[in-house]
Amino acid sequence: MIMIVYAILIFCLLIFVHEFGHFIAAKAVGIKVNEFSLGMGPLLFHFTKGDTEYSLRALPIGGYCKMEGEDEESSDASAFNNKSWPAKMLVVVAGSVMNLLLAILILSIVFFAVGVPNNTIKVLSPEMPAVRSGLMPGDQIVQIEDEAIREWNDILDAIGNSKEDTLTVIADRNGQRMIFAVDVMTAEDGRRVIGIQPDFEKSPVRSILLGTQGTFQMGVEMIKAIGQLISGELSTEALTGPVGIVYIVGDTAKLGLLYLAQLTALISLNLAIVNMLPFPALDGGRVLFLIIRRFTGKAITDNTEGTIHFVGLMLLFGLMIYITFQDIGRFLL
Repeated sequence: MIMIVYAILIFCLLIFVHEFGHFIAAKAVGIKVNEFSLGMGPLLFHFTKGDTEYSLRALPIGGYCKMEGEDEESSDASAFNNKSWPAKMLVVVAGSVMNLLLAILILSIVFFAVGVPNNTIKVLSPEMPAVRSGLMPGDQIVQIEDEAIREWNDILDAIGNSKEDTLTVIADRNGQRMIFAVDVMTAEDGRRVIGIQPDFEKSPVRSILLGTQGTFQMGVEMIKAIGQLISGELSTEALTGPVGIVYIVGDTAKLGLLYLAQLTALISLNLAIVNMLPFPALDGGRVLFLIIRRFTGKAITDNTEGTIHFVGLMLLFGLMIYITFQDIGRFLL
């Protein structure tokens, strides 16, 4: 039961952030928003403020920001279809941008909570070369051979890329530079090691940089996977829908909140990237139509585009049903 609760909370957060991106962008450029809804299906609660109805619906599987003139022609001056091309583009991409920023924010918080490893030694492993060399906890490594050391990754790179059996390590101990000859060992997994573990510091700036870098790396891998799905290198069996995500969330929650937060960032980034695919009904499909209509004018009417997006939505629903049955067979049977 708890995994369902966690999954619902994650879905609601990600959907709210995505639709809120469309909402604030629409309001910023003066587009009339008829309804801003969290959830789909039967209405549970609603109120109206200004010209917008705010609603909460029973099924936590979606949400929407319904704008005047979004999928149909409207003569209202504040309708989506009557706004400038840059304004429309801003509103369409805002949802995915918000999910991207959320992924960066969550990973940054995780890095800050765990701490960022630095070049100060916290622990030396017994019977390892670093102990025998005379290095001590609290020593700050500033140079290995000819490589200047500024952070923990510099230490890993310097040791991992070295060819010598013994390295010259320069460390700062209470303001005094000291030189150590440290032997290198090869661990069982093939890594070259000397037997030290880093201290961790809580640096907001470094956490944000690492959160951004981590999000970028995840994004690259997701785009590669999408390309493999399109080319057929990756089977559709690798796809996971809501049922599968619920089970993955449940398993991840057992590991702790930090792991659950990382999974939430992964799903948020996935939502951002998938939504920008150039397929009807997705934000990327709307971007594609904005570009096409930029050059073709009224060759494609608002009603025609709305119909194409509706067909795309039905196809997406069909894919979701297929993935759901696949997940049921994988996780429940």
